[in-house]
Amino acid sequence: MTALPNLAQVESPSRLEAIGTKPIALVEPGAVDSTCPHAVDETLYLTGRPTLKKFLRYVRSHTVDPPGEGTLTDEWQAANEIVSTLEREEAGLADNPPIRQIELASQPLLLEFLKDPLVRNGFNTVPTEVAWVELDRLVVYQKHIDLTFVRDLENKLGLSPCADAIFRTCLPYDHPQPPVKWSRVHHDTFVFMSPSNDLRFLGTMPMQPNQIKDYPAPGNLVGVVGLAVGFGSNFMNAIYSENRLILNNGSHRAYALRRMGFTHLPCIVQHVSSLAELDVVASSEVVDDSEYYLKHPRPSMLTDYFNPKLHKVMPVHRRLRQVTVKFEIEENFVPAF
Repeated sequence: MTALPNLAQVESPSRLEAIGTKPIALVEPGAVDSTCPHAVDETLYLTGRPTLKKFLRYVRSHTVDPPGEGTLTDEWQAANEIVSTLEREEAGLADNPPIRQIELASQPLLLEFLKDPLVRNGFNTVPTEVAWVELDRLVVYQKHIDLTFVRDLENKLGLSPCADAIFRTCLPYDHPQPPVKWSRVHHDTFVFMSPSNDLRFLGTMPMQPNQIKDYPAPGNLVGVVGLAVGFGSNFMNAIYSENRLILNNGSHRAYALRRMGFTHLPCIVQHVSSLAELDVVASSEVVDDSEYYLKHPRPSMLTDYFNPKLHKVMPVHRRLRQVTVKFEIEENFVPAF
């Protein structure tokens, strides 16, 4: 296991100037029609990548009153031609992005962040650091951005967020929890629901009886098996591999803050030296198509979200994330030895 290196030399930003700001040209998406009788959000979806089939499937299954497939096919083909042009004109743009150690200007914020058990326990598999990353050089795998969520985030931050607010937005060690409800729907089934896409099954938790506090035991316990459901650490996180930075978590925050003019943000960077390590720390989509994200001359990048020729903005049906956990018990008698 590799702990975060040089912890005493890595600190949080003290001035907004350290973050870097630069306006970015945008075509502002239109607001969702509030008179729509159904709950809808607004999504930005990259076109030209991925495949036409995936694009059509997403539009059909998510959008309100989707356009005809002929219209969608024409839009995708036009975007795909732009992608081909970028592959020639911007080949190598994702290579060798700068990674800058955070200055020794304001120690308390970062030191407080590094005390978080989720940092120590969740980012100790590969060499890891907290550093500034340049947003326009990030490779992205997430194809859609929830613009409704982005606007909510921008409203919370305000027009001129301070450096501390930016740091806490990117690396939130207080872990604000989205709304969630859960209930037992059968003797062996529990259902969890949340508007957050981050709700997930976190794995099993084998525990000893002495680890259970303030809960009356139904019998003389010998062991407890917990089925954990919750949210991830939610830190802005990138993976550095093959001289590229792939945004692993935090796409919406990166988009929102870049749209507000910020060019560099603090981020947990995990350094990966092999496909075996990539398989452990990266998303399944990156692992399954690692050749594209690590070797393609011009993969999808965060700047593509801001190119109106490479995305489609559309109203989509609002959805809740549901996680269902079921367990099975089997009790038998077997012959003694």
